[in-house]
Amino acid sequence: MAIERWRPFVSVERWDPFRNMTDIQGEANRLFDSFLGRPTASTTGSAVRAWVPVLDMHETKDDLVLNFELPGVAEKDVSLSITGDLLTVKGERAFNRESKEESVHHVERIYGKFERSVQLRMPVQADKVKATYRDGVLEVKLPKAEEVKPKPIKIDII
Repeated sequence: MAIERWRPFVSVERWDPFRNMTDIQGEANRLFDSFLGRPTASTTGSAVRAWVPVLDMHETKDDLVLNFELPGVAEKDVSLSITGDLLTVKGERAFNRESKEESVHHVERIYGKFERSVQLRMPVQADKVKATYRDGVLEVKLPKAEEVKPKPIKIDII
């Protein structure tokens, strides 16, 4: 009978602290996307982040103002529509490679078609909407309906 030395680990691998960083980054992205309400699309069995432009919304005395960030999107690739109380922005950010001879090593930006619908919080005058596009920001000014605007009431002193 031969005596063998006990070995707790069958194979010894060198410890690499960054081995699973892509898995961790993917999980963190998925967590933040779900927390922020960003949709994800599933293609070829793996989760791929869908691109949805971010939105800032504020209100002035006369208008409801929405600012969409659309970096890298040409003005001709953006469309805007309003139906009832739903404003929809659609478009596409194309992936442009300068030279076909170069090889891409890493891409983090998301390309492709996008669509973002926003339910408006108040009635607006859809026929008087104005949209401007400058430096990758689409600003949409929606004039409030007359019944929503505050009206001063004169107080008679007796």
